[in-house]
Amino acid sequence: MKLNLLNSGEKTPEEIPARRGDSRDLIKKISDIEIYTKIYVEGLQAGQHMSVFKGQGIEFTDIREYVPGDDIRAIDWNVTARLNHPYVKEFTEERDQTFYIAADYSGSGKFGMEIPKFERMIEICASIGFAALKNNDRIGLCIFTDKVEKFIPARRGRKHLIRLLNTMISFTPKSRATDIAPAVTFLSKAIKRRSSIIIVSDFYTDGFQKPLKILNNRHEVIAVRLTDPRESELPDVGLIELEDPETGEQILVDTSDEKIRSEYGRCVAEEGEKISSSFRRCRIGCADIKTSDRYDIVLKKFFSDDIRRRA
Repeated sequence: MKLNLLNSGEKTPEEIPARRGDSRDLIKKISDIEIYTKIYVEGLQAGQHMSVFKGQGIEFTDIREYVPGDDIRAIDWNVTARLNHPYVKEFTEERDQTFYIAADYSGSGKFGMEIPKFERMIEICASIGFAALKNNDRIGLCIFTDKVEKFIPARRGRKHLIRLLNTMISFTPKSRATDIAPAVTFLSKAIKRRSSIIIVSDFYTDGFQKPLKILNNRHEVIAVRLTDPRESELPDVGLIELEDPETGEQILVDTSDEKIRSEYGRCVAEEGEKISSSFRRCRIGCADIKTSDRYDIVLKKFFSDDIRRRA
């Protein structure tokens, strides 16, 4: 059993409010997020809003004969040598981008000290989605557990984005387990157009590093690591029952024992550093988000220069 995934006996996953059933409050909150995101993105300098990613750049369209004044760096030397006359490549600038959100719907999403990870994840995805919508970008969705459970290709428009968010609110996964590797491998094969992929998960799993590096070679990838403050430390409240929300395994722990609390904190810190090291080796930027963070903080972290430097 991974200590990082243990759920406090004070609230079992079933006792945590069923946010998926009570969707009206979440929909209202998403409306507020849309308003705030629009104001926030409009306040950014031109071009900064998607500066987290390198973007699509320019796309080759045609070859034509060289004329005086053309940039010599655009000369196609293979064609020039074959036809014995200088030819240059023509390009068009791609001003829009394609985004995919890969959302972790494993059992640990039910956990949360004040708000479940699941609800905060939807707020994060809504923030990113409305920011992309403001820039007329395409956005798609991949819901995964230990397998891909739902995939919606990227499109433009508010109607499409609302469809994605409604799907996230109402979707019930078939599995409770976590395995990021199958989802990453699927996205590498399914997405043909170079895109920006945001993976939202607590990343408490192994074996995703190699396929994640392959995905990052084909696309731009940002990890949004969503954790809960209760996962990083045990409160001194005596005997409590901890449960792994993905396996159902339970264990009784005496949190009044300082050594146990200290060892728990050490294990969590080591696991966090292991995950961060994986991102660095894959050259992937990561935004560390707590369930206690507001969605405006999420936006500021996600579009910060620090994320771009890490990537």
